[in-house]
Amino acid sequence: MTGAALIILALGLPLLAAPLIWIVGNRPNRREAVTLTIAAALLLVVLAILPLVLAGLPVRVALGAPVPGLNIAFSVEPLGMIFACVASFLWIVNSVFSIGYMRGNNEPRQTRFYVCFAIAIAASIGLAFAENLFTLFVCYEALTLSTYPLVTHHKNAEARQAGRTYLGILLGSSVGLLLPAIIATWVLTGSVTFTTGGIMAGKVGPVIGGILLLLYLYGIGKAALMPMHRWLPAAMVAPTPVSALLHAVAVVKAGVFTVVKVTVYIFGLDYLRELAMADVALYLAGFTILTASIIALRQDNLKRRLAYSTVSQLSYVIMAALILSPLSTMGAALHIAVHAFGKITLFMAAGAIYTAAHKTKVSELAGIGRRMPWTMGAFAIGAISMIGLPPAAGFISKWYMLLGAFEAEQFFAVVVIVLSTLLNAAYFLPIIYAAFLKPQTDGGSSHGHGEAPLPILLALVATAAGTVLLFLFPGSALELAGLLVGR
Repeated sequence: MTGAALIILALGLPLLAAPLIWIVGNRPNRREAVTLTIAAALLLVVLAILPLVLAGLPVRVALGAPVPGLNIAFSVEPLGMIFACVASFLWIVNSVFSIGYMRGNNEPRQTRFYVCFAIAIAASIGLAFAENLFTLFVCYEALTLSTYPLVTHHKNAEARQAGRTYLGILLGSSVGLLLPAIIATWVLTGSVTFTTGGIMAGKVGPVIGGILLLLYLYGIGKAALMPMHRWLPAAMVAPTPVSALLHAVAVVKAGVFTVVKVTVYIFGLDYLRELAMADVALYLAGFTILTASIIALRQDNLKRRLAYSTVSQLSYVIMAALILSPLSTMGAALHIAVHAFGKITLFMAAGAIYTAAHKTKVSELAGIGRRMPWTMGAFAIGAISMIGLPPAAGFISKWYMLLGAFEAEQFFAVVVIVLSTLLNAAYFLPIIYAAFLKPQTDGGSSHGHGEAPLPILLALVATAAGTVLLFLFPGSALELAGLLVGR
């Protein structure tokens, strides 16, 4: 099968899943079988593209030009390959988790949930493979709109308010900042195609280039650079599978993926080194990392603590890209995958705790590790990865960030990484300690609950294992990250 056919198949499978899920929606077993079957098929298609990218072969398809000079076109490069692999694999895992969670909590509107999830995955694959900013923008907006019904799933006042915040920030930033930046790029350079080395050198002066950099960073609201982060903790009112989608599989990954792609293929590392604003942007990312970590320390609600942790971890990717070293750029690309596996494990563990014990607060978790050892063991692995300790994959991406920061003599970034690592430990390690070593807060009864349903348990154990396996066998991910920067 040709590369073009594989791209079309990768885009088409989740779009096919959506109507099929709707048709069989009144039969839960068939609905979920369709979801899992097509999710597995998508992963196989994406994996079939991987050797073509590693071999440096062109993988491209153009679908048309609705506006003269602006094509809807897709091509696969190393960074997009990383994102597509993450999204397609975690669709399977999150679907398994969703079966246990949605049934275990008797959630309403389950068919709509699976339909919107499939459309969101299609938008994510389209965004990963976008050949130009125009195609990326279309998929970026489709992702926002398809996830809105998931954020407002419960349809109560809190969910509706969260939905308004979600749409207001994400659509407002993309239409008000990102779209003007794309138009300005097209006018100034005559191109919006992602190009190795960037397209701005020699065409855009440093002052305008600096302004465009800020427009892109704040226009990509999904990357949650402060103050564009408020949508993320607000969206925690959604069911936990939606939180996992937002934080690990699609939405925030689409944000930082877009930042790295624009940095490497629109601006270019060499051009960015000429911009004073690049240093300012790096400081803004560092501020977000530390501030979000401090806020996370104060959160007793487990999902909100994880949400602010995500805000911090996303800015690791932004800061690593702005260090402007090939090694740190590799670290940024790796952290997209690393954070996905670690954070989805943490959110699924939170969902397992809610399903089995109906607990949502950090202060309620003393002794829970003795009742839910598999869940809290997986949580511990995810937390260790977020901190950046071996044998979890977070160590690898942070190591490359530090190497790149020393290489570029960006010692501010070194200080931020060290301080934030300590803060990560401060808000994760007490949870693990309390879960396994503190006495139970409900009198020590052992018959109240055990582990969550098997699908939930299988999913979070799989992603925890994946976090360790990425540390032990990082070969393909490292190779793709190296190809991104020409190494």
